[in-house]
Amino acid sequence: MTQLWRFFVPILMGVSIWLIPLPTGMDPKAWSLFAIFTATILALICRPLPLGAVCLISMVTAVMVQDMDLSQALSGFGNPVIWLILLVFFIARAFIKTQLGMRIAYFFVRLLGKHTLGLGYGIVATELVIAPFIPSNGARAGGIMFPILKSIAESLESRVGDGTERRVGSYLTQVCFQGNLITSAMFLTAMAANPMAQSMAKSVGVDITWTNWFVAALVPGLLSCILIPLFLYFVYPPEEKHHPNATQLARDKLKEMGPMTHQEWTMVGVFSLMLFFWVFGARWTIDPTTTALAGVCLLLLTNVLSWEDVLNEKEAWHIFVWFGILVTMAKYLQVLGFVDWFSGSVGGMIKGYDWELVFLGIVLIYFYSHYFFASNTAHVGAMYAAFLAVSLTAGTPPLLAALVLGFCSNLFSSMTHYGSTANVVLYGSGYVPLGTWWGLGFMVSIVNLIIWLGAGAVWWKVLGLW
Repeated sequence: MTQLWRFFVPILMGVSIWLIPLPTGMDPKAWSLFAIFTATILALICRPLPLGAVCLISMVTAVMVQDMDLSQALSGFGNPVIWLILLVFFIARAFIKTQLGMRIAYFFVRLLGKHTLGLGYGIVATELVIAPFIPSNGARAGGIMFPILKSIAESLESRVGDGTERRVGSYLTQVCFQGNLITSAMFLTAMAANPMAQSMAKSVGVDITWTNWFVAALVPGLLSCILIPLFLYFVYPPEEKHHPNATQLARDKLKEMGPMTHQEWTMVGVFSLMLFFWVFGARWTIDPTTTALAGVCLLLLTNVLSWEDVLNEKEAWHIFVWFGILVTMAKYLQVLGFVDWFSGSVGGMIKGYDWELVFLGIVLIYFYSHYFFASNTAHVGAMYAAFLAVSLTAGTPPLLAALVLGFCSNLFSSMTHYGSTANVVLYGSGYVPLGTWWGLGFMVSIVNLIIWLGAGAVWWKVLGLW
């Protein structure tokens, strides 16, 4: 009986929204799907059932009330992004199985392991170096950083499921997650939706280049890279802050492991090939998911991975189910016109005010509306152009408006466990509970907005953007 509220609260919320009179011009299916989607998100927080079960029930409900037909409801499982998430878990398994991830982890521990905060900054620094060259925050998080993060945590005796998560693993997971989003905001080539925003801005006469994006993001981005790990260190501290013997332990472990094995060298070769195509594959229209799929196939052909390893990645398959359903529901909120109605309503409310106030309101609404999206690309595709147009109509300097909305198109993923590919991969590690993830995400969103709209505004004034 004490757990009934976990079922009752989401259902009550969904029914309450469904009973509200239909807004003018709204497709009844869109409003009904919005009610189901909202109830689903609330159920993911209350956890009456496992995430996969909640999303499966929501999908069936949407089909039964005819908001979507069955083929539409299942269409998310053909989404390349969903498959990328699944595949990077297999790649991470290969890193761990070959012990290459452990070798890399011990190298990081030897270099920065005397203090957990140092390890956090090491992770962010790594992201900062590789972000400009890999236009997929999911590929970076899942294929590169997650295996290293997991190996570092486990080498310091912090594992999921045995009560040692908070030792260092939980903190490093959050630092890795937030660092991924910050570096994605700093470079035009660091996230797939950034060039989409560039193209949309160009269609209304605003020219975003790699250079003006990077220069405008440089100061607030570096400040976030410095301050966010420190902020998390105080609000979500690791249980072990100092590791006086860690560097010597790392040296001893590396010596004990000996020279690299044949499987490790194979993993290096396959991973280097994947990295090359993640960076340059767009020239031959090879997307990150195709690269990851080819990489997993090579790992299977070389016996680095077995088919049993693939089948045993239960968390990966779990994520594949619940995230695929969420992405589908978010997509059809857009297809059925809910997002267009929402954007139009916002535009009507903020006309007639000073551009500074209007733009601040636009940024905040654009930022926090990401609770309704399971993809950066979907959010940018649905709302960036509309919100940029409203900003320009209000008198906001064009390049300032285009760039700030572009930066937010990465930073707004900090709040949930489903807001981008990186979110799903790192949340799926199991180091941070769902409620904690959302709470920390909301706090970090406020800190980032203060940094980017505060110090950033001063920097943009110096650059002459406004």
